Amino acid sequence: MSQLSERPEKPAVGLPLPHESAALHVTGAALYTDDLVHRTKDVLHAHPVQVMKARGRITALRTGPALAVPGVVRVLTGADVPGVNDAGMKHDEPLFPDEVQFHGHAVAWVLGETLEAARLGAAAVEVELDEQPSVVTLEEAIAAGSFHGARPEMLTGDVEAGFADSAHVFTGEFRFSDQEHFYLETHAALAHVDEAGQVFVQSSTQHPSETQEIVAHVLGLHSHEVTVQCLRMGGGFGGKEMQPHGFAAVAALGAKLTGRPVRLRLNRTQDLTMSGKRHGFHAEWKIGFDAEGRIQALDATLTADGGWSLDLSEPVVARALCHIDNTYWIPNAHVRGRIAKTNKVSNTAFRGFGGPQGMLVIEDIMGRCAPLLGLDPRELRERNFYRPGQSTPYGQQVRQPERISAVWEQVKENGRLADREREIAAFNAAHPHTKRALALTGVKFGISFNLTAFNQGGALVLIYKDGSVLINHGGTEMGQGLHTKMIQVAATSLGIPLHKVRLAPTRTDKVPNSSATAASAGADLNGAAVKNACEQLRGRLLQVAATQLGANASDVRIVDGVARVVGGDKELAWDDLVRTAYFQRVQLSAAGFYRTEGLHWDAKSFRGSPFKYFSHGAAAAEVEVDGFTGAYRIRRVDIVHDVGDSLSPMIDIGQVEGGFVQGAGWLTLEDMRWDTGDGPARGRLLTQAASTYKLPSFSEMPEEFNVTLLENATEEGAVYGSKAVGEPPLMLAFSVREALRQAAAAFGPAGASVELASPATPEAVYWAVESARRGGARGVSGTPADASVLSNV
Repeated sequence: MSQLSERPEKPAVGLPLPHESAALHVTGAALYTDDLVHRTKDVLHAHPVQVMKARGRITALRTGPALAVPGVVRVLTGADVPGVNDAGMKHDEPLFPDEVQFHGHAVAWVLGETLEAARLGAAAVEVELDEQPSVVTLEEAIAAGSFHGARPEMLTGDVEAGFADSAHVFTGEFRFSDQEHFYLETHAALAHVDEAGQVFVQSSTQHPSETQEIVAHVLGLHSHEVTVQCLRMGGGFGGKEMQPHGFAAVAALGAKLTGRPVRLRLNRTQDLTMSGKRHGFHAEWKIGFDAEGRIQALDATLTADGGWSLDLSEPVVARALCHIDNTYWIPNAHVRGRIAKTNKVSNTAFRGFGGPQGMLVIEDIMGRCAPLLGLDPRELRERNFYRPGQSTPYGQQVRQPERISAVWEQVKENGRLADREREIAAFNAAHPHTKRALALTGVKFGISFNLTAFNQGGALVLIYKDGSVLINHGGTEMGQGLHTKMIQVAATSLGIPLHKVRLAPTRTDKVPNSSATAASAGADLNGAAVKNACEQLRGRLLQVAATQLGANASDVRIVDGVARVVGGDKELAWDDLVRTAYFQRVQLSAAGFYRTEGLHWDAKSFRGSPFKYFSHGAAAAEVEVDGFTGAYRIRRVDIVHDVGDSLSPMIDIGQVEGGFVQGAGWLTLEDMRWDTGDGPARGRLLTQAASTYKLPSFSEMPEEFNVTLLENATEEGAVYGSKAVGEPPLMLAFSVREALRQAAAAFGPAGASVELASPATPEAVYWAVESARRGGARGVSGTPADASVLSNV
């Protein structure tokens, strides 16, 4: 086993600890970015000037009326930007735009002594607009040829020969929805400038280094003149990877120009109408199976709704292509990706980062085609699982294909699937108007950033004379428990009790050039960097201990805060060891670093090994559907998930549960609606509040929810043998959607194939039930926005 994976005696990792801020969260004592306003003197408040049209060129912007409003201090416009007027990494997102690109686009910001003064000032700003035709839906963009960014293609094998060898060929299309992050804390930033002109920004951001970079180039400064700190986030889910930068830049610009701290916090409606979502997708596909139901060929085009600017759409589409295979070997494939340019908010990262969209396409195909092949959906999936020696369509070998089957079989056993399916069959036979179904789906999710350069992490570890330890790392805490794991890693690496370790907030002046806390790589990258720093320190301290104990350093171990000689009775307490090292002038600080090895990726040929490893999981979901209304409930969920050797089991189980529920929300409840008419409100987000956008709540939770972590699953080459956990569990929710499809099909004759819209709302399920009652007739089903077609060629 590698040094990175091996665990020492009595490790702190692996203990089921509560979140390090749990007590602060539940008592309300945890501070978030906007809470710091009350501790800051003379703060100005920023409010956006939004234009409520989908598209148009600004012909006049009059700020004079706003300055006449009592309490208004300044109006920020593009003329005030001393550096680059852009908030994106692709230079296609002007911070103060000349053209309105979506309904609610902010074209200026008002600074006021109070938030109310700023709001009234923003309402007083006069904007004249030359309206232009807008593209709002994916279908409109495709028809108009409105695309931007790269168009990757993934090709493996001989697709035409694969189809020629297929006994069954099906074609279809599928349109599925976007998703709102709905983090509890909206976008927020607080900026001030010190006496030397240094800019300090508190930001609710998943990527402090990139926020620093954007703020610096907007202000025309170097990065060393800007410091960004992220105390903690009240949720992020990817929505705070790219999009906080512009808000931080507005606050920093206001602070620079006025000399006073500036606070910017979006209210919920502003956040919903101004921030990007998960990309909705449209898929066209053709798939071939042999006589046994094994996939022979796949030809598909995936179109993502990118919104008005590129943001992270290109890597999102790339990851979607890399995950269209999910757990299935596809020997011959040609998959194309493209990004639609629409007049909507710029869609961005969201938990799974395109992976869920790619995997949803193949899972929908499997669910729709299984009845037409005369196979149970579970059997069809099992027949197509990856086997040893097989590679993905982009050329990466699947190293642990046995884990696909391992989690699958354990779910079948834990969930008593065979017995329950007999019970369900008996229930359905006795209840003509209510049907139940049980579906099992799996997950294979690649861990690492697709862009190889991002796969690096840094840390700074300080040991003080009294033996206490302070750690800094480049990852951010958004409730996922990263800081908890880092404390455990540090305590394990140094061989000291957990209470000796404290973690400092993430700051760009402590750990530079950090990658975003995203791609489920936060613990892998930062944990390995923390471990590296701690090992440097431990190596120095072992030399000191060896001298004090009269032994070789290789024979000394530090366990539970005591240095001992192996096989001897001599020992030295940690605090005494540290104090001795100080008086011997031994350095008690270390910068740690880690780069993920073994990655390579050619974006042009779309070939390589972009992922360090794959995480695996399987979930069985049982649902009950009312045939009169389409209403349903989730009766039971059984999950087995592979997190390697867990760094913190309680944290990881919580992540599996939360990811699953968020995935179920995307697939079954969260129905984003936009005004697509030709009236004055065209392009307006209609579901812009919790009253109109339905999120999962306690009433949608499974009545029985069982989560098990795969045992004896050490991941060689990862920090203490662990695996990532943040994103992969979201895709376990495919089981709920497939169970709803099977329950709807149960209202029709045996072997009926039904299409199911996504999200599978009760309305969509009702139309699927009606389709089944008609014999599962092929054709259009669901609402026009979610129309899907299936035909046998």
